[in-house]
Amino acid sequence: MPKAILKTDQTCPKDLSQEEQDLFWMKYAYSLAEKAGSQGEVPVGAVIVLAGKLIAEGWNQSIQSHDPTGHAEMMALKSAGQAVENYRLMDSTLYVTLEPCPMCASAMVHARVARVVYAAPDLKTGAAGSVFNLVANENLNHKLEIASGILQAECSAQLSNFFKSRRAHHKEIKRQLKSGLIDS
Repeated sequence: MPKAILKTDQTCPKDLSQEEQDLFWMKYAYSLAEKAGSQGEVPVGAVIVLAGKLIAEGWNQSIQSHDPTGHAEMMALKSAGQAVENYRLMDSTLYVTLEPCPMCASAMVHARVARVVYAAPDLKTGAAGSVFNLVANENLNHKLEIASGILQAECSAQLSNFFKSRRAHHKEIKRQLKSGLIDS
């Protein structure tokens, strides 16, 4: 059973517009990204919502689990399948703080997720429109609706700060090794 299995009654207030619902769920995904960052993982969080109710959550776990598929979206998709007891996630929406990579985008297509909402574009490996568009490719048997930019500035800053801190840490380790303060 995946680590991200969720038992919750978390729902979005019913009187919100679609844009307000997107913001509500993206804030939740952002908190999961913070959790990933605190565990030394790239800070990406994801949630899957069905009929206004949270059915799954995930955060990056690739490093700690030694699993290249341990992306936030993959963790959430696995958990959602368990929650609904089906590998098809029809009519669901996946919210994620960083544009999905090709692996995650392909998994969403196979799961028949209806909609993906992402915060920050991934200009190197994004597969929901930035570099590739696997989630709405005319050649595939399923296409997702795409929305983007919800909490973009905050999620982009979260990622930038993580990598800036990580680079500074590695630079300090190299400095200490070079000066003989620590052994290799």
